[in-house]
Amino acid sequence: MDIAHVFLLLLAGLVAGGINALAGGGSLITFPALIATGLPPIQANVTNSVAVFPGYVSSVLGSRVDLRGQWRRIGAVLPATALGAASGCALLLSTPARAFEVTVPFLVLASAATLYFQDRIRGLVGHPRALSPRRQSITLQVAVFAGAVYGGYFGAALGVMYVAVLALVVDESLNRINALKNVLTTTVGVVTVLTFGLSGTVDWLAVLVLAPATTIGGYGGALLARRLPARLLKGFIVAFGTIVGLVLLVRAFA
Repeated sequence: MDIAHVFLLLLAGLVAGGINALAGGGSLITFPALIATGLPPIQANVTNSVAVFPGYVSSVLGSRVDLRGQWRRIGAVLPATALGAASGCALLLSTPARAFEVTVPFLVLASAATLYFQDRIRGLVGHPRALSPRRQSITLQVAVFAGAVYGGYFGAALGVMYVAVLALVVDESLNRINALKNVLTTTVGVVTVLTFGLSGTVDWLAVLVLAPATTIGGYGGALLARRLPARLLKGFIVAFGTIVGLVLLVRAFA
């Protein structure tokens, strides 16, 4: 790895950490950067999953004010998050990726559309306040598990997916939902680090360069998210999610 590659990874890490805290999808920046340094795709994907983890942790620290009063809910969904992430990691390490690569762009685009049309969808399925506690709990568990499976497998735009679904199930402001998303993505990150770190395919030199940059970017992004008006934050997440989905779509069928 030469100096140009180091600067490329530092810049990619800073930007990706901030984007992950704001919306999710920073892997679309760090993953191509790792490819550009000469890593093969599978090794780049695994290395990326480990490298962006510190950024997830710092985003939780940056959004801790909006996590007040949510820890009971978080504790209830953490087992489903961990189990889903482990399942996704197992899929990545043991099954062909093509089918999932084709499906992912549509999932991302659907998530962005779900968030954009959130109020209309709520009119059809009901506001979170109208859901019975049992139905809300089951729906939340299923949504968190499904998102974690995707996060363990690839993870790009996982934050977009989580924000879109959580906004339909959880009766909280978008800023607090975004903070909850940060905890869930961090949990997925813990599982991927443990799984891929033991797999022997991680480029630890690249991680050493990327990890500090994603940490700084993640903390800054979380602080910015707290200060953005809900409407502006929602617009950013929808726009970025749409771009991520289109990029993945082009990549899948190129």
